[in-house]
Amino acid sequence: MKTYGLIGYPLSHSFSKKYFTEKFSKEHISNHQYELFPMENVSSIVNLLNDDESLCGLNVTIPHKVSVLPFLDEIDEAADKIGAVNCISVKNINGKKHLKGYNTDAFGFEESLKPLLKPQNTKALIFGDGGAAKAVKYVLHKLNIDYKTVVRKPASGAILYSEITDDMLQSHKLLINTTPLGMSPNLEGCPEIEYTLLSKEHLAYDLVYNPLETKFLEKAALQGASTKNGLEMLHQQAEQAWRIWNNLD
Repeated sequence: MKTYGLIGYPLSHSFSKKYFTEKFSKEHISNHQYELFPMENVSSIVNLLNDDESLCGLNVTIPHKVSVLPFLDEIDEAADKIGAVNCISVKNINGKKHLKGYNTDAFGFEESLKPLLKPQNTKALIFGDGGAAKAVKYVLHKLNIDYKTVVRKPASGAILYSEITDDMLQSHKLLINTTPLGMSPNLEGCPEIEYTLLSKEHLAYDLVYNPLETKFLEKAALQGASTKNGLEMLHQQAEQAWRIWNNLD
């Protein structure tokens, strides 16, 4: 049996187990299973690895995308530049487990964003500055899209929501929510911006995928903005993780 799984806390919002379980069934992949491993403290990964010899790969979600780094033996170039990991390959090398970290969030985000970009989407506002935001910044830099990071508490290299001017909101026509705001079950949460300043020129992208239309996307759509949820990004990053775990790249 080969075991894959997801570490993070909490995991009640995750679609990963359902996604991979259905994949195994649909593609007739036998002797494979995908499990959820909720862990409040990332150091619990040591016990998980020691207790489960069948473990071949892990996905990593909030809040461990950065804190898991010290537990890895190796990290690929993109994940190193991003500074966050959401995928780990687990291999046995000379009788010892070898953990290599990757960031498939960046791959999934880029693949799902590029078809939506219009000539006016040259400047972005990124809401939040966690592990997912790091992947978003990496992709925007790669695509030559300028961005500002917006946070709730003062932080280096970021602005506060209260510092978003009307001109800024109108000139930055790509809006990306990387926070859990609006995620089930807290459906009313959303970035605190002046939504009436949005237009059909704007693209609002929410990394949240449960619900499929968050309050952020709903309010943006009411102003005519194009919208995109995080479900395709999830699918893209999941398939990339599968390729990594099975050396298919």
